[in-house]
Amino acid sequence: MKAPFIIGIAGGTGAGKTTIARRLSEPLAPGSVAVIEHDAYYRDRPDLSYEERSLLNFDHPDSLENELLLSHLKAFKAGEGIDKPQYNFRTHRRMAETVRIEPHPVVIVEGILIFVDKPLRHLMDIKIFVDTDPDIRVLRRLKRDIKDRGRDFDSVRHQYYETVRPMHLEFVEPSKRYADLIIPEGNRGNLDIALEILIDKIRGSVGG
Repeated sequence: MKAPFIIGIAGGTGAGKTTIARRLSEPLAPGSVAVIEHDAYYRDRPDLSYEERSLLNFDHPDSLENELLLSHLKAFKAGEGIDKPQYNFRTHRRMAETVRIEPHPVVIVEGILIFVDKPLRHLMDIKIFVDTDPDIRVLRRLKRDIKDRGRDFDSVRHQYYETVRPMHLEFVEPSKRYADLIIPEGNRGNLDIALEILIDKIRGSVGG
């Protein structure tokens, strides 16, 4: 099997990375794309209480087990399957169950910090940064954390000012320089054009 075409999609919290991944996947052949979320690779900290885990800085690169993700992407390159971890955002613990993913022609890796790690960047065939206005990203983050992760407004606000925004400015925004393509998510016309170019590039690389 030909080595997969690996696409990295980065951008700030709430930028629309998952939406871009979905829109890239839809026009391609069914079953040809695997999506790997960097969030699934948060380090498990069973040594800490729930209260202590709730205070961890989840927006710092050290919070993620990049070594495991790197080994999984190398496995894909070698034609091998992986057991992707799952993470419970309500308990801040990695789940016991994993998800088996076999090699696919296209692998999309998405996360806010995937361009910060040099070895990860070097395994990606194309790197996309989704550039979205901060106010839009904040509102999306607020809605997601309250609806899907059992958080309340005050905890989301505190985390945003305490870690999310500072880490975005220190790590996420500077990593934009490593992108091969920057997509202005708020501009529908430019977004559609960028996606058409990307889909043509992917098809040219893997066929289909």
